[in-house]
Amino acid sequence: MSPPTADWIQLHDRFYRKQEIYTMLWKQVDLSKYMMAAAPFGGPLALVRDDRKVLLLQKQQPIKPSIYLYTSSGKLMETIQWEKGHIVGMGWTETEQLLCVLEDGTVRMYNILGEYTQFSLGKEAKDNRVIDVQFWGTGLVALTGSFQLIAITNFDEPRPLFLADPGINEPPHSWTVVPPKFTLSRHVEVLIAHNSTILVVDATEARDERLQQGPFSKMSISPDGKYLALFTADGKLWVVSIDFQKNLSEFATRSQVPPQQLVWCGTDSVVLYWDKIVLMVGPYGDWIKYTYDDAIFLIPEIDGVRVISMDKCEFLQKVPDATESIFKIGSTAPAAMLYDALEHFESKSPKADENIRSIRLELGDAVEACIEAAGHETSHQYQRSLLKAASFGKSFLEIHNADSFVEMCKVLRVLNAVRYYEIGIPMTYTQYQRLSPEALIDRLISRHQYLLAIRICEYLKMRTDRILIHWACSKIKKSNDDEDTICRMVVEKLANKPGLSYSEIAMTAHKAGQSKLATMLLDYEPRAGDQVPLLMSMQEDELALVKAIESGDTDLVYHVILHLKRKLQLGEFFRIINNKPLACNLLESYCKQQDPELLKDFYYQDDRTVDRANLTLMESFRQKDSTEQINKIKAALKLYQEDKEHTFEAKAIEDSIKLLQTQVQLEKDYSQPFSGLSISSTVYKLITINQSNRAAKVRGDFKMPDKRFWWIKLRALVEIRDWDGVATLAKSKKSPIGYEPFVEECVKAMQFREAAKYILKCDAHLRAGLFLKIEAYQEAGDQAFLQRDLDTLREIRDKCPNAVIQGQIDGYISQLASSR
Repeated sequence: MSPPTADWIQLHDRFYRKQEIYTMLWKQVDLSKYMMAAAPFGGPLALVRDDRKVLLLQKQQPIKPSIYLYTSSGKLMETIQWEKGHIVGMGWTETEQLLCVLEDGTVRMYNILGEYTQFSLGKEAKDNRVIDVQFWGTGLVALTGSFQLIAITNFDEPRPLFLADPGINEPPHSWTVVPPKFTLSRHVEVLIAHNSTILVVDATEARDERLQQGPFSKMSISPDGKYLALFTADGKLWVVSIDFQKNLSEFATRSQVPPQQLVWCGTDSVVLYWDKIVLMVGPYGDWIKYTYDDAIFLIPEIDGVRVISMDKCEFLQKVPDATESIFKIGSTAPAAMLYDALEHFESKSPKADENIRSIRLELGDAVEACIEAAGHETSHQYQRSLLKAASFGKSFLEIHNADSFVEMCKVLRVLNAVRYYEIGIPMTYTQYQRLSPEALIDRLISRHQYLLAIRICEYLKMRTDRILIHWACSKIKKSNDDEDTICRMVVEKLANKPGLSYSEIAMTAHKAGQSKLATMLLDYEPRAGDQVPLLMSMQEDELALVKAIESGDTDLVYHVILHLKRKLQLGEFFRIINNKPLACNLLESYCKQQDPELLKDFYYQDDRTVDRANLTLMESFRQKDSTEQINKIKAALKLYQEDKEHTFEAKAIEDSIKLLQTQVQLEKDYSQPFSGLSISSTVYKLITINQSNRAAKVRGDFKMPDKRFWWIKLRALVEIRDWDGVATLAKSKKSPIGYEPFVEECVKAMQFREAAKYILKCDAHLRAGLFLKIEAYQEAGDQAFLQRDLDTLREIRDKCPNAVIQGQIDGYISQLASSR
């Protein structure tokens, strides 16, 4: 095992290393003849023949151009046949989708399997052609032939956005994009090298930074968005802050030829590439030169640079601090002493104990440094030795939280799995921390590495639902088996995952034209809210209604019912819901509030005569015109008469019609409103307007009982203070309601004299109490004495204010008391 410092090179006060990650699996690919784009975080490579360069065709090589997708290890993933037109530029999204921008403004977005969606940059791009394009993780900016800038900031909803006019009339010397996450406005900005200065362009303005050092033939923004590296026409590398306020460094490359690539290695050095020469320049003007025999391609990462050549993939990076503290020659850092102690211990040297004692106070930090250094290593041997050193060190600690050790072991196992050349994702520990395990799983899923993705999820205790769903969707798209076989295969695989949603799988089957399979799969969907809308989109309307009813979610049932109402003819609509009581009840409830006509049709087709009659009767109440109201009630009467079990309702409605007709006539005769009144109220109102004879006729027409008529007439006469009429009523014949109501009504009207006229006609046992109500204490006492009612006498005495009458009542009380 070669020493870890074998590939280290010092640049001022720090070390850099260039490690070989893979020997490329492809055969003799001359990168100088291809346009190339690479996804970050160890992502795939896209190559297409550069039609500006002459290419010597090999045997069996197609004449038509193709886009080749490779892993970082050179393994071919997919070949996309290209017949569309000239590609201006290629780039990758943060979700590893390949973007191809064409001259006519068409943008194709491919996944790793070669499936694509397409959108356009608009009329401006089509008319004036696209001459260049720049990408970032979630968007792109295109430069048209009229030197206008068009941005796409969201690939999920691609809407072309015109940036401000930069005001140039010739192609820029170079340009680049500042992603929105690095700008103060949180909107994309474009840096354009024009003449000797730089223009900063956003959606609202183009600002001249008024620089004099240009023109700038290359520019590149650091991964953290804080710095900008510029290559000037006189061969200088100039690094400034992104706001151009701080000059960080200048370096003379002595080359008048601009580099083919200018990229950042992390955030502290810049890498330039000319034909077969790579120059790394540090922040203090120190430099490192690498030479290559063939063309290469540089891929900037957040912590280094991937170098792709014909025969290998390398990673150039600053040596991590933890690694440097351990392996640097002559290092006496605690972590180095711990690592050295392990070597002595394995060789059974007593110096191991001496090393441990010397770092006793810093042993915890040394353990953590060894753990971190293990994460930054790609060599399995050094990973093991560093973790072993950490384990050795923590055995001397009385208290130590081993979570970081356990977590690092898990991370390294995952990283080693995805770095394997068959998978070809050379992700570093730093990139893994930035990307997240979930995003890594998504990348494995997009590559159809389902088994590895599932094993990683199970190892990290993450849910595997999305992996299985993607597998099932892919199986449906590619399988040639019959639908029953595919359904059985999918269900068996997903059976031990309770709660897993089948809706996305069913939708894939539906889009693939396998509707029967989609319906079968939806039977296993546990969530009705996902199941029902999909059934509706598949035209499985009745099944959608059944599933909505089974869910018990009334909102969902309403959603299906209203969808069916809009979509179907009435007959078909009613046929579907007729044998479903819950759906019928909800439809009735809805129609009563929103659509009475639909409810009438529903009752008619279901032969619900009485319900139709009730509905018609309710409609009559809302009519303002009396004639219309009568017609509606007659229609309801006809419906009630069809049902022999509702003769009472029919008779009541006949009376209602008769009353309404009478009220219409009364309104004509007396110019008073009568409509809407009951029979009793009609009679009452007639008496109050001195139409007693007409009231008596109405009473006779509707066979009003005597008791009710007397009550109504008495109250009406009292209301209009017709005391003579009250007396006449009382004398007309024996009162069917007695005479106590006469007294009570007069008392309510505070007419005590009138009330006194009728008290003696009341029952004897009531007279004392009635006289007391009208404050006739003398008469009350006499009646109570006659009834020999001691309690009432005492009550009268207590309430009577007259001393003479009180004495007389006391005498009555004494007589009754002595007689007992």
